[in-house]
Amino acid sequence: MAADTLFITDQVQIPTSELSYRYARSGGPGGQHVNRTETQVELLWDVLASPSVNEDMRLRLMAALANRIDKNGTLHLRSSETRSQERNRQAVTGRFVFLLQEALKPRRKRQKTRISKAAKARRRDQKRRRSEVKRGRGRVLRED
Repeated sequence: MAADTLFITDQVQIPTSELSYRYARSGGPGGQHVNRTETQVELLWDVLASPSVNEDMRLRLMAALANRIDKNGTLHLRSSETRSQERNRQAVTGRFVFLLQEALKPRRKRQKTRISKAAKARRRDQKRRRSEVKRGRGRVLRED
């Protein structure tokens, strides 16, 4: 069960059957090896059709990963870091898990804070001093 399931959070587990991988030739150093093998791995996951996430989580994922999701609702991740297809596949899968964990983390609510009276007074004093400095830079009248 654990080998064919990715554990994202306590509530979210994604079966690897929902993921699909595409392979392509990868650029970079490697000589003839680069020209002959398809080591670049692209992970595809249909966010909109996935039964593994509820509607609230789906909206959060769509917002957080918007730049990686196409107009059809498919998440695209690529890896071409190594010369091994299997290591690139592991790397892109690990990055997929990390991105989903980060996107699904609950966000803390912002606590409103108030500016103290002393801070307001300091700001007004600084503005007044700066205004006086600028007013002092006015045109100088010559006395003949």
